[in-house]
Amino acid sequence: MTTNTSQPLSQSLPGPEDILCHELSNGIVLLVRSNFNSPSVVVNGFIMAGGLYDDDPKLGLADFTADGLMRGTAQRSFHEIFDILESAGANLNINGGTHTTGFGSKALAEDLDLLLELLSESLRHPVFPPEQVELLRARLLTSLAIRAQDTREMASLTFDQIIYPGHPYSRPEDGNPETIQAITREDLVEFQRVHYGPHGMVISVVGAVAPDEVVEKVERLLGDWRNPDQPGLIELPLVPAPAEPLKRNELIPGKFQADIVAGVTGPERRSEDFLPAAMGNNILGMFGMMGRVGEAVREDAGLAYYAYSSLSGGMGPGPWYVSAGVDPQNIEQALDLINQEVDRFASQLVTPEELADSQSNFVGRLPLSLESNSGMASAILNLERYDLGLDYYRRYPDLVRAVTREDVLQAARQYWSPERLGVGIAGP
Repeated sequence: MTTNTSQPLSQSLPGPEDILCHELSNGIVLLVRSNFNSPSVVVNGFIMAGGLYDDDPKLGLADFTADGLMRGTAQRSFHEIFDILESAGANLNINGGTHTTGFGSKALAEDLDLLLELLSESLRHPVFPPEQVELLRARLLTSLAIRAQDTREMASLTFDQIIYPGHPYSRPEDGNPETIQAITREDLVEFQRVHYGPHGMVISVVGAVAPDEVVEKVERLLGDWRNPDQPGLIELPLVPAPAEPLKRNELIPGKFQADIVAGVTGPERRSEDFLPAAMGNNILGMFGMMGRVGEAVREDAGLAYYAYSSLSGGMGPGPWYVSAGVDPQNIEQALDLINQEVDRFASQLVTPEELADSQSNFVGRLPLSLESNSGMASAILNLERYDLGLDYYRRYPDLVRAVTREDVLQAARQYWSPERLGVGIAGP
């Protein structure tokens, strides 16, 4: 039962009464919520065509394909697409990810037809002009060269390779220079032909629009889309635990800072213990912009330029880690302090004050995240992505307040076991 203190907040949050959920005949799921307090409309969504489908010799293909979709379609050239968007003051972006290729767009509500038409053309009828493919390849290679000199990025990549041995999550979704060089225009065409389709596609629309009108427009532009060659969802393998705690250094000469990523594999977003883990992470290294780790390593010891923890639960078991940027001479001291804080976190109850502060933070920031059409569109998209239910945000304040100190400790013990710990370091 909802408590009196949370009732007013719960009633102001999105729920089944004001979110239209409609499934098209081809399986596309459409979520719509009207907001006539703003003249704009936001269209977000994803299709099931991420880096998981890449073969190792062509790693980065899904990301490369996503980047090329708006470089020209059967109806419009690259310049025509962006001239139209600029003239309307609108934007449309399509980006590759690990599990999905996502899209986000925004325009005045009167230009919803334009957004949906450009989205449909880009997803269904890209032509990948050869000159645009080579321009994209040059940009991707430049980005990878910059990544190779970024201690923070390389520490993160090294960490992924340690805690996800032989697992798809160990691979960078943007590939590496050798694989990007190996990808041809024909590879892009074939990836789009095979992997792009309505199966698993979800669209959220929020703004000054009537839900029934949105359904009609999406049906007209995407309702006839079929792809019998589209593969099913990839089943992730189990993540093997490292045989022993592993630490690996990535040497990058000439740098004045070393970056540390130390952590474990965490829960999926759908896991029952995700919320206790997220609240524990808030206490460990995020609350007040630093938490326990930041206070111990940065504020008290003065050993780090930054220090925080992060929990990345998604469609699979994302990483849960502590990250810090330090003087190379302070690596071992910083790691010792990080390990001390992690050991305390996984062996002792958080204080009542820490939990209460974290609960207030979680409940209080939810309405702020939903104030904009963009925030709302992303939020209701996640309801479908993680199968949370249309009433999730109505239940959320009570779910947060129901988390106990014992729940947080159990989640910490479940994931932060010493034998699963990996440490990636990059620097001089």
